[in-house]
Amino acid sequence: MSNYSIKTISENYKMTAFGVTLDDYNDWVGNAAKTAEKKAEITENGKLAELLSLADGQEYQINYVIDGKAWRGFGVLGEFDVEDAVVLNFLAGDYLIVSGTGTDKDRLADEITGKVFGGLLQEIKDYKYVGPGNSTFVKAADNGTFYGEMWLRAKKVEV
Repeated sequence: MSNYSIKTISENYKMTAFGVTLDDYNDWVGNAAKTAEKKAEITENGKLAELLSLADGQEYQINYVIDGKAWRGFGVLGEFDVEDAVVLNFLAGDYLIVSGTGTDKDRLADEITGKVFGGLLQEIKDYKYVGPGNSTFVKAADNGTFYGEMWLRAKKVEV
């Protein structure tokens, strides 16, 4: 799963999402529960479906920093005016793209995220992650498998 590439995005873009602030970034269990509760809430109340219908239908899991605090949510590419949603700015530049495949759609985004922050970023010597956020999508592939990508804004480092 440690395949990665670099893609240059020439213009700033926006994502619209619903999410939660993570008070203690190292509270993995608590943050996972808080994130799962938010996902269940926006799925049950139809807010996520509303947002997906306004965009291209592709859902993203988004990690961002808002007011100096870690934030995690679920949203779409583009800027939309939806009650209780936030619009996040993603800057033009080089993006580190890490891909992965799996058979569990609901776990794949977390697996890719774990791989990236669990060691892959330290292995990549010519780019460093600069944020302020990242996003991951998962879509159906062939034969009951799923394909996902995490996009992280990165800066080239002279080695």
